[in-house]
Amino acid sequence: MPLLTVWLALELDPHLGYFLPPPGRWMMLGMLGIMTIAFPITSALMLQRAGLISNLQMPDHRERTAPFAITLIYYGMAYYLLGKTPLHPLVHALFLGVLLALFLTILINLRWKISAHMVGIGGLVGALIGIALVHALPLLPLVALVIVAGGVLGAARLYITDHTQAQILLGASLGSSCTYAAVVSGWTF
Repeated sequence: MPLLTVWLALELDPHLGYFLPPPGRWMMLGMLGIMTIAFPITSALMLQRAGLISNLQMPDHRERTAPFAITLIYYGMAYYLLGKTPLHPLVHALFLGVLLALFLTILINLRWKISAHMVGIGGLVGALIGIALVHALPLLPLVALVIVAGGVLGAARLYITDHTQAQILLGASLGSSCTYAAVVSGWTF
């Protein structure tokens, strides 16, 4: 979801990647895909093979701590590398919101299972709303579409009984509030 969020942000708001030529943009998105998709999946598969997680669905919240923490490290590395690109500070703030959402997901997960799927799609919603407000972009139809997709995702998670309604609502709220707050406030470091 972070890759999709950054890609959409760059496509929808020309200010964000103005100084990054198309070849550099694709290279940066490729690096982001490796850091946010390939590395976390590979690490989860290695943890499963080592017997530290039972399967990739990780039904027990205690199994999720190590994969989420490893993913946080990869996301932190991606944030650092994004800081080396000539992107608008809003992109860095957006990704810092992603890091915050994942960090809080790990903390909540220590005691209670939260829907990471909903944290992700909520993060996309929060980022889009934040970008629309900061740069006065007409993104309401897209935001509505993503909210509907989030509703379908949440309903699917309920239907297959992976999560409770509270876990889904908290996940969506956490993701959206972290990215929205980061984008609107312009947090970076």
